[in-house]
Amino acid sequence: MPEPGESLHDMLTHVMHILPVALLLAVPVALLGAVLLHLLRRRSLASAMTVLVLTPVVAMLVGVLGISGFMFNSTFTKMVLVCLLVALVTVPAAVLLGRSIARRSVWEREARARERAAEASRRELVAWISHDLRTPLAGIRAMGEALADGVVAEPSEVAAYAGRIGTEAERLSGMVDDLFELSRITAGALQLSLSEVPLADVVSEAVAAEGPVARRKGVRLEAEASTWPVVLGSDPELARVVRNLLANAIRHTPPDGTVAVQVGVDGAEALLRVDDGCGGIPEQELGRVFDVAFRGTAARTPSPDHSQPAGAGLGLAIARGLVEAHRGRIAAHNHGPGCRFEVHLPLAVS
Repeated sequence: MPEPGESLHDMLTHVMHILPVALLLAVPVALLGAVLLHLLRRRSLASAMTVLVLTPVVAMLVGVLGISGFMFNSTFTKMVLVCLLVALVTVPAAVLLGRSIARRSVWEREARARERAAEASRRELVAWISHDLRTPLAGIRAMGEALADGVVAEPSEVAAYAGRIGTEAERLSGMVDDLFELSRITAGALQLSLSEVPLADVVSEAVAAEGPVARRKGVRLEAEASTWPVVLGSDPELARVVRNLLANAIRHTPPDGTVAVQVGVDGAEALLRVDDGCGGIPEQELGRVFDVAFRGTAARTPSPDHSQPAGAGLGLAIARGLVEAHRGRIAAHNHGPGCRFEVHLPLAVS
């Protein structure tokens, strides 16, 4: 408000006279703040926010000091106190806001990295599955056309073709089941009905199911336990974990090799180990064995008699997803003549 006896025109004229002086003193402070912000661009966001808040406060103090003729009168003292109070409130708020923004930025970067990794994994999965689906489909189509055209007429040959078609159809069905299970896991739609599950039943059923495949390949399948623990989990999903691990071990173990299952207790967790005779996994690939569609640098082709077709690279990824859904852990490392897969599961509370 204008002082007594001072018109509005006089007040505006006075302001226009002192404004250049205030700007002349405040602009260098603002430029200094800009330089500090540039120098702090690689430092913490909280530091940058503090400089950003203090720069206009200091610029205002310098401008007021300049227009007051560098006289520390009562008006200037009041202005300094007000600015200090503003700084006491805004600087801590700026630090907290900067930390919050920094955490959010880190979270967003990590989220984008996860999205890029998931998209790359999906593309890789589509490429692998497209190839693996075409192979059995092409075989089924060729054998079906041979039977329909009468190229194969001998009963023994017809039976052999029919058997091959059934094998390839079963392989396709397994791949579709794996894709469905994996989609449930990755989409977070997996719902577990938890109960007390004896590992003895799970392991014995898995060994019985995979035993014929092991015998056809000439692989010994053994199971032993220091004790048979009871875990908190879902029977079908745990059975799938063990079967996937056994199928993977049998697939990569040469004839006359051994796949051994060991069960025990490790503290408050049940421990299940599956040892194979694959010859070991390169150290640079051990961290990726549970990735979707990862099958290593070595060629994974079906056996000559098609009794053990190449996997689609989904079994171990599904096993990891199911184990983690049970709040358990799964890991792989080289051991002896092959590789050891270890699964830790929470024990059921009696």
